[in-house]
Order: sequence, then C-alpha cells, then structure tokens
Amino acid sequence: MLGRFDIGLPTLSPARLLATVGLIQGLLAGCQAPAVRTYEHTAAGLGFSGLEVAGDPFDHRVYLNRAASAPIASRLHVYIDGDGIAWHDHGRPALEPTARNPLVLRLMALDPGPAVYLGRPCYLGVYDPAICAPWYWTHGRYGKPVVDSMVRALTRILEDHAVRDLTLIGYSGGGTLAMLMAARLAEVSAVVTLAANLDVQAWADHHGYSPLSGSLDPARQPPLPAHIRQWHWVGGDDLEVPPGVLEKGLAHQPGAHAQVIPGVDHACCWEDRWPFLLKAVTREGQATRQEGPAG
Repeated sequence: MLGRFDIGLPTLSPARLLATVGLIQGLLAGCQAPAVRTYEHTAAGLGFSGLEVAGDPFDHRVYLNRAASAPIASRLHVYIDGDGIAWHDHGRPALEPTARNPLVLRLMALDPGPAVYLGRPCYLGVYDPAICAPWYWTHGRYGKPVVDSMVRALTRILEDHAVRDLTLIGYSGGGTLAMLMAARLAEVSAVVTLAANLDVQAWADHHGYSPLSGSLDPARQPPLPAHIRQWHWVGGDDLEVPPGVLEKGLAHQPGAHAQVIPGVDHACCWEDRWPFLLKAVTREGQATRQEGPAG
C-alpha cells in the first residue's frame, strides 16, 4: 500500500526536488509506463470503458463497468485504489506511482451493479507537469488538494446521473481517501474499506516511517454522520496495515462494522472474499432502504 522510505521529502534540496520533477516529466512525456499499460489492458479485457474527468485542479482517469455505461437510476459503487508505489529505496520518490497490480479493477469486475473506478491525481498516466509533483503521491497523498479534486471529479460524474445512493469502496490507501471524501458528498450512504490505513499517524509510528505531514488523517477528523453505514475489513495476516491500526482508526466511529479476515494479508486473497463481503454490504443496504430513515 504505502511505500517505505528513509528520507522525508522536505529534506530534499530545492535543486534536487526540481531535478526529480523534471526527470519525472520527461520520462512520463516520452513513454507510457508499464503499470499504466497493465491497467489499460486489464480494463479493456474486463469490458470497462475509460475516460478522463476533470477535478480541481487535477484530471482523473475513470473506468466504468458495463452497468455504469448506461444511465444510472439511483445507486452507484465507486472504487478507489491504493497508494501504489510512492517511494523507491533510499528515500527517492517514485517516477510513476500507479500500482503494479490492478487488484481493484478485478474487484470491480466482481460487482454486478453500476460501478466506476475513480483514479487518483497524477496516477494512470494522467500527468500534468504544470501541477503534478511527487508531493501528491508521497507526503501529500491524502492532502486536502487530493481529496477536494477527487470529490470534484466524482461530483462531475454524478451530474450525468440521478444517483441518490453512493457507496465509496476503498482498498488500502484508497480506503483512507474514501473516509476523507465521504463527509464531503451528500449522496454517500456507505463507506467500505479493505486493508485500509485509517489511522495514518499510528501506521507511520508502527513502521517507523516519516510522518505524512501534508496529509489528512481519518482518525483525527470528526466522525462520519450516523446515516453513513461503514464496513471495514482487514486481513489477519496483513503486515502492512495490521489489525491494530484499523482498530485505532475506528475508535471514534460509533456504529462502524469492523472485522479481521483470517488467512488474508494485504494483497491476498481479497478477490476470493469480495463477492461474499459485497453481498453482505448489499443485503444490509437493502434492509436499511426498506426500513426508511430513522426517527
């Protein structure tokens, strides 16, 4: 999920930082990264359609499953990916942060309802050299500019549909972003996270990493409104986001459903479990809608 690093970005000299940004711009402008090609080929093979959606200030790569390609009546699932490759060894920011494993696309392929994959700023080859910098996938990966732009992009998607029931589904660092986005979107009725880092400070302390000084932390935000249902799953064998980190992150989220899944680590074996977990979410959502609002 979140890459290890030894030297925080603020310790880089201005000259070194500019050189790093210039190298990134040159490489990304000259060729498409293998990770990006992997995502495109995977999405095409799964029958997803792709487009770019403007956020503010970033643009975002979006994939839609077949059910979301037609006008959506009321409900939509939005999938948000993990942090990918933020850092290389010895404290060097990655040149291309896109994850090497398109796990979240494969999870979305198991979802029979309308669903979209919302890409993160500067990921998946959507790279504007005027505004993209390593900060947005290292220390500022959960920062306000990232969260606000993703909310804006999703709002643009919702403008074309009559969605009233929105579920945010985040894997790893995508779950962190889902929690931060949820309170900013009136349509959100549920948040679902898998292997998510919901206490950024506790996670950094656990691993001995530099603090993500440019990021928001779900554990230090106000609790989500009571009408937003929450499901949070973490693998019992997950060494990247141990169950204790999830527990700390949910300490001030009353009513959140949290469960440790035996035999699962950070990447394996969420595809096997996801159809059953998704059914549980769908069943409870249907029951809530039938009961109507409380009070």
